[in-house]
Amino acid sequence: MTETRQHARTQAGDRPLPHHPTRNYPPYRSSLLRHPKRALIAVRDPEAIELTGPAFGVTDVTDLDADLTRQHHGEPLGERITVSGRVLDRQGRPVRGQLVEIWQANASGRYAHQRDQHPAPLDPNFTGVGRCLTDDQGHYRFTTIKPGAYPWRNHRNAWRPAHIHFSLFGTAFTQRLVTQMYFPGDPLFRYDPILNSVTDESARQRLVAGYDHDLSSPEWALGYQWDIVLDGPAATWIEEGR
Repeated sequence: MTETRQHARTQAGDRPLPHHPTRNYPPYRSSLLRHPKRALIAVRDPEAIELTGPAFGVTDVTDLDADLTRQHHGEPLGERITVSGRVLDRQGRPVRGQLVEIWQANASGRYAHQRDQHPAPLDPNFTGVGRCLTDDQGHYRFTTIKPGAYPWRNHRNAWRPAHIHFSLFGTAFTQRLVTQMYFPGDPLFRYDPILNSVTDESARQRLVAGYDHDLSSPEWALGYQWDIVLDGPAATWIEEGR
């Protein structure tokens, strides 16, 4: 996974590839203040750093972790959905045993986080965090609630489209990659500078899940299919600096 992140930059020297935006994309206002301005510092002993990070294994992840609707005493409010897909390498081969984590806003567009001051209601039965391990075919699967849009004060009348954050850990914490999944047909796409910082149209579309009727469960949940490709020409856009 470390090679995956490096591939995005070093294939063309330090110049970003077309599907990876510049670190300081002006319409995304905070990127001007927090993007790296100096070269990365080489770590003298990377193994020592990995020893201080968390360790994950099959015994650490349970089925309940992947169902965000069953983590509290009551049912969360909102539209129940299933999100599933595969984690693949550039050759289309499955990535097995990959820790996949998600976090998201609730159906009202609010995160269960003290810094989120959006005046939308919190849901006591929805925390918005889940995780699972990919199986031998690279599949992951989550049951959750479709998140709502929310304001974020980047510019006047700024609203983020509904999205779910994805994190992939590789084989160690230091290899972590982060991205976002969006929902098809969202009218806010054209107004969102974070999504539009991915200036390559095909790469941007790869961040949008597809509705999958076969994945939907009768009288239970709608289904969305979204694959994550780690590198290569069809790679899923990854947020840098995470």
